[in-house]
Amino acid sequence: MAGKRKGGGKKKSGGRKVGPDGMGGRGQRLSGASRHLGDVMEIFRKLPGRPLNARQVASTMGIADTDIREMLHVLMREQAGKGVLVEVGKGRFMLPEKAKRDGGRGERGRSKGRKEGRQRQHGDVVTGTIQITKYGKGFVSVPGESEDIMLPKGNTGTAFWGDTVEVGWMSRGRRKVPYVARVVKRARELYVVMLQPVKDYAFGIPTDKRLHRDFLIPARFLHEAPTDVKVAVRLEDWASPDDPPIAQVVEVLGAPGVHEAEMHAILLEFGLPYHFPEDVEAEAETIPKELDPKEIQRRRDMRDVTTFTIDPEDAKDFDDALSVRDLESGHLEVGVHIADVTHYVRPGSRIEEEAVERATSVYLVDRTIPMLPEVLSNNLCSLRPNEDRYAFSAVFELDKDGQVVKEWFGRTAIHSDRRFTYAEAQERLESGKGDLANEVQRLDRLARKMRARRFKAGGIDFNTEEVRFRLDDDGKPVEVLIKRMLDANRLIEDFMLLANVRVAKWIAGCKGQRPPGAVYRIHDAPDPTKLKSLRQFVAQFGYKMADTEPGQAHRAISQLLKMAEGKDEERIVKQMAIRSMAKAEYSTDNIGHYGLAFEHYTHFTSPIRRYPDMMVHRSLQHYLDGGAALDTAELDGPCAHSSEREKRAAEAERASIKYKQVEFLGTQLGAEFDGVVNGISSKAVYVEINENKCEGYVDIRDISTDRFSVDPERQCLVGLHTGQEIHMGNAVRVRVVRADVQRRELEFEWLG
Repeated sequence: MAGKRKGGGKKKSGGRKVGPDGMGGRGQRLSGASRHLGDVMEIFRKLPGRPLNARQVASTMGIADTDIREMLHVLMREQAGKGVLVEVGKGRFMLPEKAKRDGGRGERGRSKGRKEGRQRQHGDVVTGTIQITKYGKGFVSVPGESEDIMLPKGNTGTAFWGDTVEVGWMSRGRRKVPYVARVVKRARELYVVMLQPVKDYAFGIPTDKRLHRDFLIPARFLHEAPTDVKVAVRLEDWASPDDPPIAQVVEVLGAPGVHEAEMHAILLEFGLPYHFPEDVEAEAETIPKELDPKEIQRRRDMRDVTTFTIDPEDAKDFDDALSVRDLESGHLEVGVHIADVTHYVRPGSRIEEEAVERATSVYLVDRTIPMLPEVLSNNLCSLRPNEDRYAFSAVFELDKDGQVVKEWFGRTAIHSDRRFTYAEAQERLESGKGDLANEVQRLDRLARKMRARRFKAGGIDFNTEEVRFRLDDDGKPVEVLIKRMLDANRLIEDFMLLANVRVAKWIAGCKGQRPPGAVYRIHDAPDPTKLKSLRQFVAQFGYKMADTEPGQAHRAISQLLKMAEGKDEERIVKQMAIRSMAKAEYSTDNIGHYGLAFEHYTHFTSPIRRYPDMMVHRSLQHYLDGGAALDTAELDGPCAHSSEREKRAAEAERASIKYKQVEFLGTQLGAEFDGVVNGISSKAVYVEINENKCEGYVDIRDISTDRFSVDPERQCLVGLHTGQEIHMGNAVRVRVVRADVQRRELEFEWLG
């Protein structure tokens, strides 16, 4: 536990003192916290259906002090030891009676269920998302449950990977066996297949390896589609798992390997749209293109304040801008201005309905699939230079150390004076020359100070290199470009973080003792098992990672990344650290953002491309207008949907990158490259090439120096005869021997 302070005792790493009891003076801390016991228990009684951690309890009590919050955690654990409270996982506690009734999950199901769960009965039904292996076994993830439900082969019914299903239990002898009772919702409307003709009908072979059944396409549903092409099919009927699913061809995508066909196939594979319905486009065209003078009068007019955007060179939508001006106090006023999307997109409209369904923009290697129609995303809601625009703004008065002295939130009218690319802004930071160079440099100095405080508080720097492609007119990749973070990128990131944190903090505190309904961007602590694996993994590089509780591991991970910075193994260490962490998501249950070390965090800064940001804008205005606490039940559904859509969009982006990597190296068969081992399984070693970040695999049976087996503890391969070891992070040389664009696979030959 961090922040323990008791005199006398040895210092641990980080300069903290540890008392004689090895717990940093636990007794003294409890006595200091005991005066809060009555208030703490009153909170649990008032919120009996919610699992609460110390951070949430402290926030409800209006306590921001970190040390007191840690005392409350110790106090709550002490009460759990006495049976007054029950710990229901990950530092959350409940009253015993409610925990027993709810299985430790709470009324909104945020906390994970107990590992053992309850005994299922015949007739019980739960709903979750299914994954199906190629061998036919199913695994259903149920919200609020810590473990997936495993379905035997033959019990997955008529479900496909990703479908939402109801699981029931049937009697099989003395056992209760789970099975898919009903498919509630398909993960996608269309499926991409290769046609395999047989007489007057055809089989559709899915290109998505996760789909475990082929489709049967009768002659009447083929619609004269040519053979040897990718087509999109719609599931028409699947009455019984004993019969093949019947499908109908709805669109011919094109020949395999053709750029447009492959990009459309990826979107369909992940159930993502690639055009807007006509009625949505029509509604967007009716939106007035001119700003209303009366609307400007209702807003804070900041059009005379120096304002600019900083974005990638190929950006088409500019959803955030910064303004800067000196104040008489000697402080600097910095405005973070965000496109006022919710001024144009109203609840109940078709544009709103489509935005809810899409939830996010999707970025493939060659295109953006926007959440909003182009008239909004690239025009009315884009903060383009030399044009007046509506914005929703967070305006801060900052002292010389970047500390917030005053803040203001509300709707504004702005005028961007300049559009910078990241390269142009970076040039001004480095040279101090050019228009607005002074303003950019002053913002950078403040950003550096804010960043240093974040890292000192335990924030983790997980920025990694990104891969981009230069494509020719036919969409073929001719060059791989590695995108790296510049100071100009970090400047923008730091001010966006500032706005996100301060908006979340203001909303969380705007109703006093009662937490208002709101949308937060949350990130949980690492799983202890994954943390242990990370500790064992980095030991092979000579790094000793402090043994801490999951809730305090961010400091140890941050120190680890600093130690690895600039070393050959930096990328692998960072990759494994990321794998050890939980995934960020949207929720109304504010547990904070662990990786960024923020107690309050939300997404306010990108409403053009993220629906949760639109939800935050609306709730912020609601509370600025003095509205009552919003009902979290109405926000939970969109939060869960947006989190799932975000994950799906990221998978599609990775698939498009992988496809282009395979296509790029497919023209270089026989070429040799230096690379690094970045993955190990029982069948293959995965290698990333240094110069272009393309990843492929080597079959371990083809490594001629020995026969290898996996050491799961150390995550390496060990030669059965020679004892030779292959570790992640090892430098290797490989030759490209196969590039399968259909399966998006690169196969290498191991050269040593």
